[in-house]
Amino acid sequence: MNVSKYMKNLIILISIVVSLPVMGQQASFIEEEENLLVLLEELRAAENNSEKEAKNKKFKIELAKVLEQPGSIDYPFKKLTTVGFIDSPDKLIRIVNYNIEQDDLSQKYTCFVVHYDKRKKEQFVTELKDNSFGMPTQPTEIISSDEWYGALYYKIIPVSKGSKTIYTVLGWDYYGPSSQIKLIDAIYINGTTVKLGSPIFKQGRETLKRVYFEHSKKSSMALNYEENRKRIIFDHLSPESPNLKNYKSYYVPDMSYDAFVYDNGKWILEEDVIGTNNGEDPKKQIVYVKDEKTGKVVAKEVKVKWENPEDANAPGGGYEHVAITPESLKENDGEKPEKNGPEIDKRDKRDPSQVSFYDDVVKKKKKKKNK
Repeated sequence: MNVSKYMKNLIILISIVVSLPVMGQQASFIEEEENLLVLLEELRAAENNSEKEAKNKKFKIELAKVLEQPGSIDYPFKKLTTVGFIDSPDKLIRIVNYNIEQDDLSQKYTCFVVHYDKRKKEQFVTELKDNSFGMPTQPTEIISSDEWYGALYYKIIPVSKGSKTIYTVLGWDYYGPSSQIKLIDAIYINGTTVKLGSPIFKQGRETLKRVYFEHSKKSSMALNYEENRKRIIFDHLSPESPNLKNYKSYYVPDMSYDAFVYDNGKWILEEDVIGTNNGEDPKKQIVYVKDEKTGKVVAKEVKVKWENPEDANAPGGGYEHVAITPESLKENDGEKPEKNGPEIDKRDKRDPSQVSFYDDVVKKKKKKKNK
């Protein structure tokens, strides 16, 4: 008998036997993905909040069942295009994350963290439960998976702190009608428990457990990880006008950049860094909504173009952007230059977006009458 031919056939047989469970598992995921796709399309076609809640409950239950199966951390789920599957470079963490737009255009988020324990050789699934109602709007402490603030994550960056791996995550939150948030957080596994927040962000003398960047919805803030420079680089935010410094909904990128650089177990803030183009397209924040005309689910990009407040045609436009400089003060004999638009009283607790030229004109007319 030809020994080499026998060995060749034996190797082929062993390969087939070994691959059978994997092939069976892949076939199972393919079928389950098709079932999930049907439920997801029903969810995206829902027409009101109550319908969306009911459809999401059904989809989420089935999604959790599939994610709990061994091997789900590696399966691509390419057909579930309106759900984010974000993998860590070490392939030990997967974040499954999606948003549902509400009738008032606010967002509700669902998130699962799938992690693989190399020591136990087991896979665990934890749901991050959106409990933002009743919580601080921007929690600063370490929180559990049952106390989640709600967000969409788009990047995972594993870093070492002693013998522990902490997964730094970058995310986005709709937040409110006039402002949105980019954020940096830290996720780590304690046994089988998922925790969020860690004192690894250093800003001068201050140490934070997570970092928030609240800014105007009229602008898009870049927050990205540069692998080649091992840093998280982001737009520096400034108010559109000096007298709006207490109102984050008027903060926009000012064309300068800051970065967090990882050093000795901490992300250290470095200000005024040089931003360079590495040839990659900047990440775009996408949410998924139903097109009212066609009824189909479409990807909607969050506004990325800053609308100049001096542009009278822009929403809320018509205000002059005023820069207070030593030269302008000198030209006005030491007085602040006259500004267009209503003067904002520091004691006035109203939202500046609600103050109008009409209010200012009415006040001036009343003063003339009194004279």
